[in-house]
Amino acid sequence: MAASITTPPITPLTSLSPEAPAFNLDLPDPESDAISTMEFLARLEQAWDVCDKFDLQTEIWRGRILKSVRDREKRGGEGRGAGFLQWLREREISKTRAYGLIQLAESEQGLVGEGLLEPSSVNQFSKRAFLETALAAPEVQVMIAEAANEGQEITRKQVRRLTDDFTSATSPLLPDEIRQRAQENLLPSKVVAPLVRELSKLPELQQEDFRKVLRDAPELDRIKDVTHTARWITKATESGVAVRAFHQGDLDLEKAMQEAQRLDALGLLADAVGQAQALEAAVLKLHTSWRRLGGLHERLWVESGSSTPYLRDVLTALQTLSGATMRVSLGELAGGKRVRLQLVEEAPDQLEPPITL
Repeated sequence: MAASITTPPITPLTSLSPEAPAFNLDLPDPESDAISTMEFLARLEQAWDVCDKFDLQTEIWRGRILKSVRDREKRGGEGRGAGFLQWLREREISKTRAYGLIQLAESEQGLVGEGLLEPSSVNQFSKRAFLETALAAPEVQVMIAEAANEGQEITRKQVRRLTDDFTSATSPLLPDEIRQRAQENLLPSKVVAPLVRELSKLPELQQEDFRKVLRDAPELDRIKDVTHTARWITKATESGVAVRAFHQGDLDLEKAMQEAQRLDALGLLADAVGQAQALEAAVLKLHTSWRRLGGLHERLWVESGSSTPYLRDVLTALQTLSGATMRVSLGELAGGKRVRLQLVEEAPDQLEPPITL
C-alpha cells in the first residue's frame, strides 16, 4: 500500500502570505508493528523532502527581507549600516547566516528573475538541491531548470551528478585523453570531477606536471593517485603558510614536499603540517584562556577573605590552571595521567621558554 502524506499544496513564492494554510504532516507511528521498517523510513523520507521544500521557500523570503533591510541601510547618512546590524542582533541572526540567506534570495532572483526557471518550479527543488543549482555552471543550470519546468523533482544528488558529468567532459584542466574517455563513459565522473576540483587549487606549473602524468596513463588508478597527491599538496601548502614555526629560518616547504613525494610519504607530511597548524592554534587559544583565568582568579582572591572559606577552596583548586605551572588531568581513559605545562611569556629576542610535559 502506498504511503501517504497529508500536507497542503506548496504556495508559489510569488503568492506566499501570512494566511497560508497550516503546515501539517501525517507521520507514521514509531510504536506501531503494523508498518514495516522499510515503509516507515520511506514515509519519513517523504516527509523530510516536503520540509525541505517549505524550508527553501521560507529561507528565500527571509533572504529577501534581509536584503530589503540591508539595501535600505545602504542609503546615505551617518551611521549607515548600523540599523541592519541592530536588526540582526534583535533577532539573534549572525552576519554569516544573514548574508547566506541574502545570497540564496539573489540566487533565486538569478534563476527565476532571468526567466530560466518558472516561479512555481521552485517547488520541485529541495533546499540543498536549489543551493547546488545556484552554484552550478550556467550550462548545468539550464538543463536542471528545463527538467524542473517539466515537473521533475530535483534532488541534490541529481544536481551533483549532472555537475560532475559536465565538469568531467568539459574542464580545460584535464588532458584531452581524460575528457574524451569521460565523454564516452569509460571513466566515471564521480572520480574525474574531484580531480578537477583539486587541480583547480594548484599553480599552473603543477597542473601541467599532473596533466603530463595523466596523458601517459589516463587510467582510473592513476586519476585517483593524482587526486590524492594534489589534495595533499594543497593541504600542506595552505597549512604551511599558517604554521609560525616555519617562519623561523630559511625553509623550502615545496622542495620538502617533493622529497616526501619521492618517499611516498606526502600524505604523512600533509597530515603533520596540518596537525602543527592545529597545535599552534590550540596553544594560542590556551594562552588567551590562561591569561583571562589568571585575571579573574586574582580579582576574586582580592574580594574574598577568611569569611569565604568555600570560595577560597575553589580558588585554591583553580591555581592548578591559572598559575605559571599548569596541571591538567587526562582522565581515566589515560590511566589517570596528568599533563604539566610551565607557561612563561617572553620577549621576541629571548630564548625559548621552558615547557615541561
